[in-house]
Amino acid sequence: MSFGLGHGRTLDDAPGAIGVAAHELPALPDAILTDRAAGRIDPRRWFPNPERRFELEIGSGKGTFLVEQAPRAEETNFLGMEWEREFYLYAADRLRRRGVTNVRMLNANAVEFLQWRCPDAIVAVIHLYFSDPWPKNKHHKNRVIQHAFLAEAWRTLAPGGELRVVTDHDELWAWDEQHFALWTAALAQVPDPVPAWIRGRVGMNAPFERVAFTPPEWVGDGQLVGTNYERKFAREDRPAHACTLVKRG
Repeated sequence: MSFGLGHGRTLDDAPGAIGVAAHELPALPDAILTDRAAGRIDPRRWFPNPERRFELEIGSGKGTFLVEQAPRAEETNFLGMEWEREFYLYAADRLRRRGVTNVRMLNANAVEFLQWRCPDAIVAVIHLYFSDPWPKNKHHKNRVIQHAFLAEAWRTLAPGGELRVVTDHDELWAWDEQHFALWTAALAQVPDPVPAWIRGRVGMNAPFERVAFTPPEWVGDGQLVGTNYERKFAREDRPAHACTLVKRG
């Protein structure tokens, strides 16, 4: 079985050593048909210092957040995931030219990566900033925030790990809020959709605690993550929505 790399291409042509090459992420084995964990690998091994704190960003775009954040957090390894091949290559080249050594870029479906590849409890922070809102009803299934995704985020985050979410899309935020409400409530009150294997670990407690989103210290006044996209919509006077979910249990 194969694991989706943007548009069916390999990663060997990624700029410098930033891109994760095809040999570092082999095809999924047939054993995943009976063992969901059979294809998991430890992405921390893609870094020169795998023992460091590990964070990942879903939908890195042109890499602005990583370009700014990674040099300010040199003791943290960052994995940026971007499905659009053009943006992936652009971000990887930006990071290479700036000499950033604690970021790797992966051209893949981030949701599938969490589900099939990522081991339990290794991620300190999952960054999800300005993801595609998929506004048409028939495309809502493509949105990142789904109950299945929140289950995988909970599984892959370390205890106390954070899922940090920002969007400027009002309708997407309403969708996100509906999902977050079920994952931050006591399970005695909300029997579904939290799967039984999570219930076995958290008891009747909520899987996540919701807290206020705290912007990085380097962002400008009134900004949340300091990306080019954020600056663009701010000029259009569109409000942003943000929160942080902290893993419990």
